[in-house]
Amino acid sequence: MTVTKKRDLHTDAPLWSATPRISVRTHRAPLGKTYDVVIVGAGISGALMADSLADGSRSVLVIDRRKPVGGSSLASTAMIQHEIDTPLSSLTEKLGKEAASRVWSRSMSAVERLSDRIREGGIHCGFQRRKTLLVSGDELGWRALKAEAELRAEGGFDAEFIDRATLGDRYGIERTGAILTDCSASANPAQMTAGFLRQAARKGTELVSGTEVTDIHDQGGHVELSLSSGQTVVAGKAIFCTGYEYLKRLALFDHDVVSTWAIATKPGAARPDWLDEFLLWEASDPYLYLRSTTDGRIVAGGEDEADEKAHLDKAKLRRKAEIIARKAAKLLGTGPLDIDFTWAGPFGVTPDGLPIIGTVPGSDNMFTVMGYGGNGITFSQIASEIIPARIAGRSDPDTKLFGDRSTGATRRAA
Repeated sequence: MTVTKKRDLHTDAPLWSATPRISVRTHRAPLGKTYDVVIVGAGISGALMADSLADGSRSVLVIDRRKPVGGSSLASTAMIQHEIDTPLSSLTEKLGKEAASRVWSRSMSAVERLSDRIREGGIHCGFQRRKTLLVSGDELGWRALKAEAELRAEGGFDAEFIDRATLGDRYGIERTGAILTDCSASANPAQMTAGFLRQAARKGTELVSGTEVTDIHDQGGHVELSLSSGQTVVAGKAIFCTGYEYLKRLALFDHDVVSTWAIATKPGAARPDWLDEFLLWEASDPYLYLRSTTDGRIVAGGEDEADEKAHLDKAKLRRKAEIIARKAAKLLGTGPLDIDFTWAGPFGVTPDGLPIIGTVPGSDNMFTVMGYGGNGITFSQIASEIIPARIAGRSDPDTKLFGDRSTGATRRAA
């Protein structure tokens, strides 16, 4: 028995599984019985959370049923954007102008803060600041993109609308328009996750893998967690950074799980020179997104389906990979792409594109982080700011916006 849903978090071998410096030393069981904080999940969300909480004043345990970096973080394409899946115009309609602007501002600051943390920690993960080019598609044509760019500019956000002629001249892309922004990044997500876990360990965090939580009880002043090893640990606070393997008791949250696919070419792929400075995606459904890597690969993904198990279909993986490769080659104006890696996995989505970061209903001592959409790393950084502040008794201006928005949801998650 387990308290979180079990999923195959990626299918086949993601590109990052073949890269160095992604292993992390762990224990097979907790060394102690009582901790100030227990974090369940050793992906990027748990890694950033642990690093934020490991300040020398509290005892922190990270526990995962898998080895660290073995879950959905390994399947990320690591396009670290401040632009969330929901356009600012749509988010303004859902939340109002002030709240929508705060979401975008917080996402921008999250990218900046993550950049600082990687630099300050000397974490080697191929982190690179990038511009973003959002090109028109069947979801947003040039008029909608132009209006979106104007709305962003009015809110003080960096955004340049590019018309068809300029888009063709600058980038050789044949679309009716695009939005250019300058506040994103890319990285090797496995190396980033491992780097933050090692940094947290150096600051005293205990890392345990191969053991899972089978039961939890909030006893008012603390949380008791029963483990598959037969042990019970007591935590002042428990944080579930399990992503798409969310707590079963949260199944009524307004949250769904969908499937996505990705490919990576061989190193040194033929590509436009400008791509090495950009993240490129299109406003279509299903959409396409792509970028290059430090060794000259093209990483592309998309073709999402609203089915939590579709990514398990190996035949579909081959078909989706071929579709993504054709679309990417056509958008970039290159010849056929030489595919080296293909993979697929699930990810969580919410109706407004915002994550669920906050307390578990009925408990002041348990927290959850889920529903990342296509902005997992950015939202994980935000979570690693909001929850530690709350644990420390500090206020965060966006706690309500990101944190306690999930209570009262009625639609069952996937």
